[in-house]
Amino acid sequence: MTEIYLTGILLAFGAFGLGILSPGPNILAVIGTSMSTDRKAGMALALGIGSGSLLWGMMTLFGLTSLIALYASLMTGIKIAGSLYLLWLGIKSFRSALSAVPITVRGVTGQRSAFGYFRRGLLIQMTNPKAALTWIAVMSLAMGANTPFWVGAAVVTGTTAISMFGHLGYALAFSTTPMVAAYGKARRWIDGGLGCFFCFASYKLITSRT
Repeated sequence: MTEIYLTGILLAFGAFGLGILSPGPNILAVIGTSMSTDRKAGMALALGIGSGSLLWGMMTLFGLTSLIALYASLMTGIKIAGSLYLLWLGIKSFRSALSAVPITVRGVTGQRSAFGYFRRGLLIQMTNPKAALTWIAVMSLAMGANTPFWVGAAVVTGTTAISMFGHLGYALAFSTTPMVAAYGKARRWIDGGLGCFFCFASYKLITSRT
């Protein structure tokens, strides 16, 4: 029985994990803070963002579960919205791959302690307007009208771990400027690969029968 849901869980992990590779406000804040302040500050910020991912995941899981339980037909609309969002991410990645403009990073300033950076990271994640759409798309890849609750719990647990380790990895790696230069050289190829995956995930979600 577990194998039936494994594909959706792995696809959700893949979409979420590859999304981390695409620099957005969260990633650029971690990179900038690690470079402009120090590694410790970047790691504290990363842990705050990862904790925000856990909160968003739990809210999305319980919200979707409740909605599906009351209105099973809403799953179709949710899947369409999630599929369109994944397609938009794919198009955005392709546009970034075609652009020669380098990434711009800015650090978080004005914090005096590790907890201050952690709190700022949590605030950055929880006030990100795209977070809700991202989680709906990711959760929809694994969940359907009759999917057991443990599948969603597995997605939340796995994606939280991916977020924590992913952001911490950025904080560790980008505390040195050579890594930024190396990423800049490979960015367009990475964005192209992300575009292909997001378009594939969009197709899988919209054509899924669960």
